[in-house]
Amino acid sequence: MAQLSPIERRKARIRRQVRAAANGRPRLSVFRSSKQIYAQVIDDAKGVTIVSASTVEKDLRGSLKTGADMEAAKAIGKLVAERAKKAGVTQVVFDRGSYLYHGRVKALAEGAREGGLDF
Repeated sequence: MAQLSPIERRKARIRRQVRAAANGRPRLSVFRSSKQIYAQVIDDAKGVTIVSASTVEKDLRGSLKTGADMEAAKAIGKLVAERAKKAGVTQVVFDRGSYLYHGRVKALAEGAREGGLDF
C-alpha cells in the first residue's frame, strides 16, 4: 500500500468524519486554488452533484475584483446556498477538504449560512 502524504491523510480523515456525521444529508464540498474558489453540494448516496458555484462563472467574473479573496468566497457561498435552496436542499454537512477552517474557506461557509443553508 502506498503511503499517503500528510495532506492526503488529513483530507481522508475529514471526509470520513463528514460521512459519519452526514445522516443522509448532502455535503457542501469546497476547493480553493490560488486564483479561484469552487463549491459543490454533493449527494453521496446517489453519487451526483446537486448544485455548484465558482468564481470562474461568466456572470461573476465581471462583478468580482478577483476570484481569490474573501469577498469572492462569501459571494460564492451565498450563490451556492441560493441554488441549493432552489433545488430543495436546506441542510448540508460542510466538507472543508484538507483546508483549515480559516480565511476564504470560513468566508464561504459564512456566506452559505447567510444564504440559508443549515450546517
